[in-house]
Amino acid sequence: MKVRAAVLTHTGAPAPYAESRPLEVTEVDLAPPGPGEVLVRIAAAGLCHSDLSIINGDRPRRTPIVLGHEAAGVVEALGEGVTDLEPGDHVILVFVASCGHCDPCSEGRPVLCEPAAAANVAGTLLGGGKRLSYQGETIDHFIGVSAFAEYAVLSRRSLQKIDKELPLEIAALFGCAVMTGVGAVVNTAQVRPGQSVAVVGLGGVGLSALMGALAAGASRVVAVDLADDKLVLAKALGATDVINAGAANAVEQLRELTGGGVDHALEMVGSAKALEFAYKVTRRGGTTVTVGLPASSQNLMTPVWHLVAEERTLKGSYLGSCVPRRDIGRFVSLYRNGRLPVDQLLTGRLTLDQINEGFDRLHRGEAIRQVIVMNP
Repeated sequence: MKVRAAVLTHTGAPAPYAESRPLEVTEVDLAPPGPGEVLVRIAAAGLCHSDLSIINGDRPRRTPIVLGHEAAGVVEALGEGVTDLEPGDHVILVFVASCGHCDPCSEGRPVLCEPAAAANVAGTLLGGGKRLSYQGETIDHFIGVSAFAEYAVLSRRSLQKIDKELPLEIAALFGCAVMTGVGAVVNTAQVRPGQSVAVVGLGGVGLSALMGALAAGASRVVAVDLADDKLVLAKALGATDVINAGAANAVEQLRELTGGGVDHALEMVGSAKALEFAYKVTRRGGTTVTVGLPASSQNLMTPVWHLVAEERTLKGSYLGSCVPRRDIGRFVSLYRNGRLPVDQLLTGRLTLDQINEGFDRLHRGEAIRQVIVMNP
């Protein structure tokens, strides 16, 4: 079938993207779902820094490619062997499919699924196939999703069914921002009631982490960013303290404020400098969690003796260490109970034709989460 999609034709285009037009909205060919696959009509897809890092060349990928990994939609057709979904079901798209059989999946860590990781690198679906083609040539899927399109074919294992009461433009945010941010708090850091938390970087993922820390019962949540408007929003969402990371004494200010540092510091930027900041504001015996994905050239330099003499923990968190089948339902329940005001992350609605302008706003730090609504 022919579908409209935003095709990334080349990486490294200069901003503003409204002028360089790295994403071309055009028709692509989408083959029917194969065995174990599902055709989904995309309702809403969020613009994320992970997509931006492909566009600007920080994380190289083959082009042309259809990006987009944070989305929700409606099931349209089922491939052979898919019996637990039906047309009309609402689903959240998950960018790490889980095979259910490899060692990490068997250990309850589906975000580390080995076949899914290999498929994502190869640009295929979990089963090894490609269903997209452009100008007569088969092209890669982006981490098994490719949601910047009217329709997508995905592995059944890349989908989580949700009830139809949740608005799809809000549901889309659970696919990356909420799972990654809230999951980093409750799964990776395992924040306990009464503990202190610093969130470094207040994009969609960082603000989700802030909300997750509050929902987990943290007694002190310090929000850190370079943008004062994001600090204002963080305060409105419940942050107990805010600090501009650009201040000359920002580290000392936070450590003094918290009596020597926080129990948990979460880096949400994708920057070694931000991670260094998070590590410095973590107290003795505390945990530093990094969620951002920096360019591969970035490295962290830190005194190793800290890890032993101060019993520090430095941890990575991918997709919030989530089990999507378990966690999406839990997080949606928190949203409905008013404890995760996810709707506050949504700062703009776009059409597919406005996607380059949307990435300009994201690049300039003017948006938290913008969502492309496919059929407004």
